[in-house]
Amino acid sequence: MVAPSDMRVIWLLLVAAFVAILNETTMGIAIPHLNTDLGIPPELGQWLTSAFMLTMAIVIPTTGFILQRFTTRQVFIAAMSAFSVGTLVCLIAPGFAVLLLGRVIQAGGTGIMMPLLMTTIMNVVPAQSRGRMMGRVGLVISLAPAIGPTLAGAVLETMSWRALFAIVLPIALVSLGMGIKWMTNLGETRDVPIDVLSIVLSAIGFGGVVYGLSQFGGEGESGGATTGVIALVVGAVGLALFVWRQLVLQRGDRALLDLRVFRTSNYTISVIVMAIVAMAMFGTLTLLPQYLQNVAGLNALQAGLILLPGSVLMGLLGPVMGRVYDARGTRVLLIPGTLMISAALFFYATVGETTAWWLLVISQTFMSVGLAMSFTPLFSSSLGSLRRHLYSHGSAALNTIQQVGGAAGVALLIVVYSSVLHAGEQQGLETAAAGAPGARLAFLIAALISLGAVALSPFVRKPADDVDAQFAGGH
Repeated sequence: MVAPSDMRVIWLLLVAAFVAILNETTMGIAIPHLNTDLGIPPELGQWLTSAFMLTMAIVIPTTGFILQRFTTRQVFIAAMSAFSVGTLVCLIAPGFAVLLLGRVIQAGGTGIMMPLLMTTIMNVVPAQSRGRMMGRVGLVISLAPAIGPTLAGAVLETMSWRALFAIVLPIALVSLGMGIKWMTNLGETRDVPIDVLSIVLSAIGFGGVVYGLSQFGGEGESGGATTGVIALVVGAVGLALFVWRQLVLQRGDRALLDLRVFRTSNYTISVIVMAIVAMAMFGTLTLLPQYLQNVAGLNALQAGLILLPGSVLMGLLGPVMGRVYDARGTRVLLIPGTLMISAALFFYATVGETTAWWLLVISQTFMSVGLAMSFTPLFSSSLGSLRRHLYSHGSAALNTIQQVGGAAGVALLIVVYSSVLHAGEQQGLETAAAGAPGARLAFLIAALISLGAVALSPFVRKPADDVDAQFAGGH
């Protein structure tokens, strides 16, 4: 059983993570309004999302170090304070530059929150109950993106974009106040030295890759592809040097991100499947609204309502899937879950201008159930395969790869869709007729990639309840 004081800490972290992700997912719909209100071009407005993703990609890899060096209470208060300050800055921002600064400060707090939540669960929840708790993490990851765009759309119909930050700020401040009062320290800290070169290389590597991918996944403004290629090359070199630096430092237990987590095959396979699932989820959630509005001819509200039932169901199923995982293990969920994701993507590869809206609702709901069946066993089995002292590094690596996988999915699907769309328009086709084959091809590529997750899912197993004892026994 989890102690009541520990359970209270987990609930505080769940609420904080929900608020942070809710904030992250409201901005996509708000950007067109911001462009108009602030009088800025779309490529500049897009930086409000790109800068947020960049900051997250830089912060998350450092959380393995942060969560070892500082106490749970210190990290939570610092993260929620940063998030609250960033939200306040956004609320009162007189112009674009200050608003962008506020988004960067927000992202600094957001990037710490998910690794902190997952590492805390691994440290205080007994192995036999972790699935149920990770199911609640799945609920947060699913429900916040479902509510975010719908909430933003409703608010922006009647109020200014500042109202989005005005809604989030009091919730963040209440969460911070509750944390100051009730947050206790879980686990032990170590006096780990900080390696500045690793932070620089991490920022160049992960930041370069995510920024490069976001250039391809943007609206295709001129010069985006060239900038994207340069950023990806710089990012790849930075990543290679970062990996080399960590391999050197971890000999003395001084790595910023300890890559020994990848020596555990169950963790590595789980993370690869997670990256593929993240590509499918984020790519689809970005491309579907474009298909629904440009090809199927729906408005923004109708497109949001088609996505909503599946996302809400996905969130509500998280804890249920957690109980099934605790009782029955990994394969009973993950194998059918990845098959359902793949089947939905293959269906999307057949859509056109006249596809019935109710078929899209069924398909998206079907895919969302598959995602719910996949996330909980992947979170639980990946981190559960590691020894206790590697939990924070495993969580940091998992969340980083999920971010990069999501960015890659968005970039790939949007580039394929956009290139076919523009080629069709140049031939004189209407937007709907030009976009339909682009959407089909993009979803077909995503469906083929998803077969990798289907193939690997039987190899993910539920780890032993006491991994440390298993290692000590020489297994």
